[in-house]
Amino acid sequence: MSEAQTAPIYEQRRFVFLTLDPIHVGTGGFRLGRVDMPVAREPGTNLPKIPGTTLAGAARSYAAMEYGKLEAAGQHRKLKDEDKRRCPIVYTFGTTRGSGGQAGRVSIFDARLLLFPVRSMAGPVWASTAELLEEAGFSVSQRPPGDERPAATLAWNRSINLSWLLFEKPVLTTISDGNLTVQPSFAAVKDRIVVVTPRMFEQVVSSNLEVRTSVSIDSETGAAKEGALFTYEAIPRGAWLWCDVIEDDYNPAFPVTIDRHNGGGPMGVTWSRPLDVVSSGFRLMEYMGVGGMGTRGFGRLRVVHDWTQGGAA
Repeated sequence: MSEAQTAPIYEQRRFVFLTLDPIHVGTGGFRLGRVDMPVAREPGTNLPKIPGTTLAGAARSYAAMEYGKLEAAGQHRKLKDEDKRRCPIVYTFGTTRGSGGQAGRVSIFDARLLLFPVRSMAGPVWASTAELLEEAGFSVSQRPPGDERPAATLAWNRSINLSWLLFEKPVLTTISDGNLTVQPSFAAVKDRIVVVTPRMFEQVVSSNLEVRTSVSIDSETGAAKEGALFTYEAIPRGAWLWCDVIEDDYNPAFPVTIDRHNGGGPMGVTWSRPLDVVSSGFRLMEYMGVGGMGTRGFGRLRVVHDWTQGGAA
Protein backbone atom coordinates (compact mmCIF):
# COMPACT_ATOMS: atom_id res chain seq x y z
CA MET A 1 0.00 0.00 0.00
CA SER A 2 1.40 3.41 -0.98
CA GLU A 3 2.09 6.23 1.47
CA ALA A 4 -0.81 8.25 0.01
CA GLN A 5 -3.17 5.35 0.69
CA THR A 6 -2.03 4.90 4.30
CA ALA A 7 -2.15 8.61 5.21
CA PRO A 8 -5.16 9.60 7.33
CA ILE A 9 -8.00 11.28 5.48
CA TYR A 10 -8.27 13.83 8.27
CA GLU A 11 -6.40 14.85 11.41
CA GLN A 12 -7.80 16.60 14.47
CA ARG A 13 -5.62 18.87 16.59
CA ARG A 14 -6.71 20.38 19.90
CA PHE A 15 -5.50 23.82 20.98
CA VAL A 16 -5.69 25.21 24.52
CA PHE A 17 -5.52 28.99 24.97
CA LEU A 18 -4.86 31.28 27.92
CA THR A 19 -6.19 34.84 27.81
CA LEU A 20 -3.40 37.34 28.54
CA ASP A 21 -5.80 40.29 28.30
CA PRO A 22 -9.57 40.65 28.41
CA ILE A 23 -11.10 39.33 25.17
CA HIS A 24 -14.05 41.08 23.56
CA VAL A 25 -15.60 39.35 20.56
CA GLY A 26 -18.91 41.12 20.17
CA THR A 27 -22.19 40.21 18.54
CA GLY A 28 -22.14 43.11 16.11
CA GLY A 29 -24.49 45.56 17.75
CA PHE A 30 -25.92 47.22 20.83
CA ARG A 31 -28.71 45.97 23.08
CA LEU A 32 -30.68 47.19 26.06
CA GLY A 33 -29.59 45.39 29.20
CA ARG A 34 -26.74 45.06 31.66
CA VAL A 35 -24.19 46.07 29.03
CA ASP A 36 -24.51 47.76 25.66
CA MET A 37 -22.02 45.52 23.83
CA PRO A 38 -22.13 41.88 25.03
CA VAL A 39 -19.70 39.14 24.05
CA ALA A 40 -20.64 36.26 21.75
CA ARG A 41 -22.23 33.36 23.64
CA GLU A 42 -23.29 29.78 23.05
CA PRO A 43 -27.07 29.64 22.50
CA GLY A 44 -27.79 26.67 24.77
CA THR A 45 -25.51 27.34 27.72
CA ASN A 46 -25.22 31.15 27.49
CA LEU A 47 -21.47 30.76 28.06
CA PRO A 48 -19.04 33.13 26.31
CA LYS A 49 -17.07 31.80 23.37
CA ILE A 50 -14.68 32.92 20.65
CA PRO A 51 -16.33 32.01 17.34
CA GLY A 52 -14.36 29.83 14.95
CA THR A 53 -14.80 32.47 12.23
CA THR A 54 -12.99 34.99 14.45
CA LEU A 55 -10.11 32.57 15.04
CA ALA A 56 -9.94 31.68 11.34
CA GLY A 57 -9.82 35.31 10.25
CA ALA A 58 -7.09 36.19 12.73
CA ALA A 59 -5.09 33.04 11.94
CA ARG A 60 -5.22 33.77 8.21
CA SER A 61 -4.15 37.40 8.60
CA TYR A 62 -1.27 36.60 10.96
CA ALA A 63 -0.06 33.65 8.90
CA ALA A 64 -0.01 35.93 5.86
CA MET A 65 2.02 38.47 7.85
CA GLU A 66 4.54 35.81 8.86
CA TYR A 67 4.71 34.47 5.32
CA GLY A 68 5.46 37.97 4.05
CA LYS A 69 2.50 38.12 1.66
CA LEU A 70 -0.17 40.41 3.10
CA GLU A 71 -2.20 40.21 -0.10
CA ALA A 72 -3.00 36.57 0.80
CA ALA A 73 -5.10 37.77 3.75
CA GLY A 74 -8.55 39.29 3.56
CA GLN A 75 -10.18 39.32 0.14
CA HIS A 76 -6.83 38.95 -1.65
CA ARG A 77 -8.00 40.74 -4.79
CA LYS A 78 -4.40 41.42 -5.86
CA LEU A 79 -3.45 37.75 -6.09
CA LYS A 80 -3.55 36.26 -9.56
CA ASP A 81 -4.85 32.72 -10.12
CA GLU A 82 -1.32 31.36 -10.49
CA ASP A 83 -0.27 32.99 -7.22
CA LYS A 84 -3.28 31.46 -5.47
CA ARG A 85 -2.36 27.97 -6.62
CA ARG A 86 1.15 28.42 -5.23
CA CYS A 87 0.21 30.13 -1.97
CA PRO A 88 0.05 28.04 1.24
CA ILE A 89 -2.29 30.61 2.84
CA VAL A 90 -4.90 30.28 0.10
CA TYR A 91 -4.34 26.51 -0.01
CA THR A 92 -5.08 26.27 3.73
CA PHE A 93 -8.00 28.67 4.09
CA GLY A 94 -9.46 28.65 0.59
CA THR A 95 -10.79 31.42 -1.64
CA THR A 96 -14.00 32.39 -3.37
CA ARG A 97 -12.25 34.50 -5.98
CA GLY A 98 -10.75 33.59 -9.31
CA SER A 99 -11.74 30.79 -11.65
CA GLY A 100 -14.09 28.55 -9.71
CA GLY A 101 -12.83 29.33 -6.22
CA GLN A 102 -11.12 26.85 -3.93
CA ALA A 103 -12.20 25.16 -0.71
CA GLY A 104 -10.00 25.41 2.36
CA ARG A 105 -8.32 22.39 3.93
CA VAL A 106 -9.02 23.22 7.60
CA SER A 107 -12.11 23.57 9.78
CA ILE A 108 -11.63 25.80 12.84
CA PHE A 109 -14.26 25.39 15.53
CA ASP A 110 -15.39 27.73 18.31
CA ALA A 111 -13.06 28.24 21.29
CA ARG A 112 -15.05 27.23 24.38
CA LEU A 113 -14.49 27.95 28.05
CA LEU A 114 -12.47 25.39 30.00
CA LEU A 115 -11.47 27.22 33.20
CA PHE A 116 -12.86 30.57 34.34
CA PRO A 117 -10.97 32.72 36.90
CA VAL A 118 -12.89 34.05 39.88
CA ARG A 119 -11.97 35.46 43.26
CA SER A 120 -12.70 33.58 46.49
CA MET A 121 -11.78 33.46 50.18
CA ALA A 122 -9.09 30.97 49.23
CA GLY A 123 -7.60 33.41 46.72
CA PRO A 124 -8.01 33.16 42.96
CA VAL A 125 -9.56 29.90 41.76
CA TRP A 126 -10.66 28.62 38.36
CA ALA A 127 -14.24 27.40 38.00
CA SER A 128 -15.42 24.75 35.58
CA THR A 129 -17.87 21.87 35.26
CA ALA A 130 -17.26 18.14 35.05
CA GLU A 131 -18.99 18.09 31.68
CA LEU A 132 -16.71 20.76 30.17
CA LEU A 133 -13.57 19.12 31.58
CA GLU A 134 -14.50 15.67 30.33
CA GLU A 135 -15.45 16.95 26.89
CA ALA A 136 -12.03 18.57 26.65
CA GLY A 137 -10.39 15.24 27.52
CA PHE A 138 -9.95 15.40 31.30
CA SER A 139 -10.90 12.78 33.85
CA VAL A 140 -12.70 14.05 36.99
CA SER A 141 -12.60 11.68 39.98
CA GLN A 142 -15.40 13.35 41.98
CA ARG A 143 -18.32 15.36 40.62
CA PRO A 144 -20.07 18.06 42.67
CA PRO A 145 -22.81 16.47 44.82
CA GLY A 146 -25.22 19.31 44.00
CA ASP A 147 -25.70 23.02 43.43
CA GLU A 148 -24.83 23.81 47.03
CA ARG A 149 -21.61 21.83 47.25
CA PRO A 150 -18.82 21.89 44.62
CA ALA A 151 -15.85 19.63 44.09
CA ALA A 152 -12.37 21.16 44.22
CA THR A 153 -8.75 20.25 43.65
CA LEU A 154 -7.63 22.56 46.45
CA ALA A 155 -7.77 21.37 50.07
CA TRP A 156 -10.26 23.83 51.62
CA ASN A 157 -11.97 22.58 54.78
CA ARG A 158 -14.72 25.21 55.07
CA SER A 159 -17.28 27.00 52.96
CA ILE A 160 -15.93 28.69 49.86
CA ASN A 161 -17.26 31.61 47.86
CA LEU A 162 -17.02 32.18 44.12
CA SER A 163 -17.40 35.95 44.06
CA TRP A 164 -20.82 36.62 45.64
CA LEU A 165 -21.96 32.95 45.62
CA LEU A 166 -21.26 31.01 48.82
CA PHE A 167 -20.95 27.22 48.64
CA GLU A 168 -20.61 24.56 51.28
CA LYS A 169 -17.25 22.94 51.99
CA PRO A 170 -16.17 21.32 48.70
CA VAL A 171 -15.45 17.64 48.29
CA LEU A 172 -11.91 16.83 47.15
CA THR A 173 -11.42 15.78 43.56
CA THR A 174 -8.53 15.14 41.18
CA ILE A 175 -8.35 16.07 37.52
CA SER A 176 -6.08 14.15 35.18
CA ASP A 177 -5.28 14.36 31.51
CA GLY A 178 -2.52 12.87 29.42
CA ASN A 179 -1.68 16.09 27.59
CA LEU A 180 -2.32 19.33 29.47
CA THR A 181 -1.75 18.44 33.13
CA VAL A 182 1.89 17.59 32.43
CA GLN A 183 2.56 21.07 31.05
CA PRO A 184 4.40 23.52 33.37
CA SER A 185 1.92 26.29 32.55
CA PHE A 186 -0.91 24.21 34.00
CA ALA A 187 0.83 23.88 37.37
CA ALA A 188 -0.44 27.29 38.53
CA VAL A 189 -4.09 26.25 38.26
CA LYS A 190 -4.25 22.46 38.61
CA ASP A 191 -4.59 22.62 42.42
CA ARG A 192 -7.00 25.59 42.38
CA ILE A 193 -9.89 24.28 40.27
CA VAL A 194 -13.45 24.34 41.63
CA VAL A 195 -15.97 22.14 39.81
CA VAL A 196 -19.61 23.25 40.00
CA THR A 197 -22.79 22.14 38.27
CA PRO A 198 -23.59 23.58 34.82
CA ARG A 199 -26.48 25.62 36.25
CA MET A 200 -24.23 27.33 38.78
CA PHE A 201 -21.34 27.70 36.34
CA GLU A 202 -23.42 29.92 34.07
CA GLN A 203 -24.22 32.11 37.08
CA VAL A 204 -20.58 32.30 38.11
CA VAL A 205 -19.40 33.21 34.61
CA SER A 206 -22.12 35.74 33.77
CA SER A 207 -21.66 37.64 37.03
CA ASN A 208 -17.86 37.75 36.76
CA LEU A 209 -17.29 38.82 33.16
CA GLU A 210 -15.25 42.00 32.98
CA VAL A 211 -17.44 45.02 32.27
CA ARG A 212 -15.88 48.33 31.25
CA THR A 213 -17.29 51.75 30.50
CA SER A 214 -16.03 53.94 27.67
CA VAL A 215 -17.04 57.11 25.94
CA SER A 216 -16.63 58.31 22.38
CA ILE A 217 -14.37 61.32 21.82
CA ASP A 218 -15.41 64.35 19.84
CA SER A 219 -12.77 64.84 17.13
CA GLU A 220 -13.26 68.61 17.11
CA THR A 221 -13.06 69.31 20.83
CA GLY A 222 -10.97 66.35 21.97
CA ALA A 223 -13.40 65.87 24.85
CA ALA A 224 -16.03 63.26 25.56
CA LYS A 225 -19.13 63.36 23.38
CA GLU A 226 -22.35 64.06 25.19
CA GLY A 227 -24.56 60.97 25.41
CA ALA A 228 -21.85 58.72 23.97
CA LEU A 229 -21.19 56.65 27.09
CA PHE A 230 -21.31 52.88 26.50
CA THR A 231 -20.40 49.67 28.34
CA TYR A 232 -18.96 46.44 27.00
CA GLU A 233 -18.10 43.09 28.52
CA ALA A 234 -15.15 40.78 27.99
CA ILE A 235 -13.79 37.38 28.95
CA PRO A 236 -11.33 38.25 31.74
CA ARG A 237 -7.58 37.79 31.79
CA GLY A 238 -6.53 34.32 33.01
CA ALA A 239 -9.36 32.31 31.41
CA TRP A 240 -8.57 29.00 29.67
CA LEU A 241 -10.32 28.02 26.44
CA TRP A 242 -9.98 25.16 23.98
CA CYS A 243 -10.89 24.50 20.37
CA ASP A 244 -10.42 21.81 17.75
CA VAL A 245 -9.00 22.25 14.26
CA ILE A 246 -9.54 19.52 11.68
CA GLU A 247 -7.32 19.24 8.64
CA ASP A 248 -9.18 17.64 5.73
CA ASP A 249 -6.59 17.60 2.98
CA TYR A 250 -8.38 15.17 0.69
CA ASN A 251 -5.99 15.69 -2.25
CA PRO A 252 -2.61 16.56 -0.69
CA ALA A 253 -0.75 19.07 -2.78
CA PHE A 254 0.57 21.52 -0.19
CA PRO A 255 3.00 24.01 -1.83
CA VAL A 256 6.06 23.32 0.32
CA THR A 257 9.07 24.76 -1.50
CA ILE A 258 7.60 27.29 -3.91
CA ASP A 259 8.52 30.44 -2.03
CA ARG A 260 11.73 31.79 -0.54
CA HIS A 261 9.92 32.47 2.76
CA ASN A 262 8.82 28.89 3.35
CA GLY A 263 12.12 27.27 4.15
CA GLY A 264 13.49 28.89 7.26
CA GLY A 265 14.51 32.25 5.79
CA PRO A 266 12.80 35.41 7.03
CA MET A 267 9.89 33.38 8.37
CA GLY A 268 11.96 31.21 10.69
CA VAL A 269 9.68 28.19 10.35
CA THR A 270 8.84 25.72 7.62
CA TRP A 271 5.28 24.79 6.75
CA SER A 272 4.70 21.32 5.43
CA ARG A 273 0.91 21.05 5.85
CA PRO A 274 -2.18 23.23 6.47
CA LEU A 275 -2.12 22.61 10.25
CA ASP A 276 1.32 24.26 10.35
CA VAL A 277 -0.15 27.40 8.78
CA VAL A 278 -2.96 27.52 11.36
CA SER A 279 -0.51 26.98 14.23
CA SER A 280 1.64 29.90 13.07
CA GLY A 281 -1.39 32.17 12.88
CA PHE A 282 -2.59 31.11 16.32
CA ARG A 283 0.77 31.73 17.95
CA LEU A 284 0.93 35.30 16.67
CA MET A 285 -2.31 36.05 18.54
CA GLU A 286 -0.16 36.27 21.66
CA TYR A 287 1.22 39.54 20.28
CA MET A 288 -1.37 40.81 17.80
CA GLY A 289 -4.56 39.88 19.62
CA VAL A 290 -8.01 38.73 18.54
CA GLY A 291 -11.42 40.39 18.68
CA GLY A 292 -12.26 44.03 19.25
CA MET A 293 -10.94 46.80 21.51
CA GLY A 294 -7.33 46.00 20.60
CA THR A 295 -6.27 49.64 20.97
CA ARG A 296 -7.66 49.59 24.53
CA GLY A 297 -5.41 46.77 25.68
CA PHE A 298 -7.67 43.84 24.79
CA GLY A 299 -7.20 40.68 22.78
CA ARG A 300 -3.95 38.82 23.48
CA LEU A 301 -4.42 35.07 23.51
CA ARG A 302 -1.61 32.55 24.07
CA VAL A 303 -1.48 28.98 22.81
CA VAL A 304 -0.59 27.02 25.94
CA HIS A 305 -0.44 23.60 24.34
CA ASP A 306 -1.68 21.67 21.31
CA TRP A 307 -1.73 18.01 20.48
CA THR A 308 -3.13 15.60 17.91
CA GLN A 309 -6.42 14.04 18.90
CA GLY A 310 -6.41 11.50 16.11
CA GLY A 311 -7.37 10.89 12.51
CA ALA A 312 -9.16 8.39 10.35
CA ALA A 313 -7.44 6.23 7.78
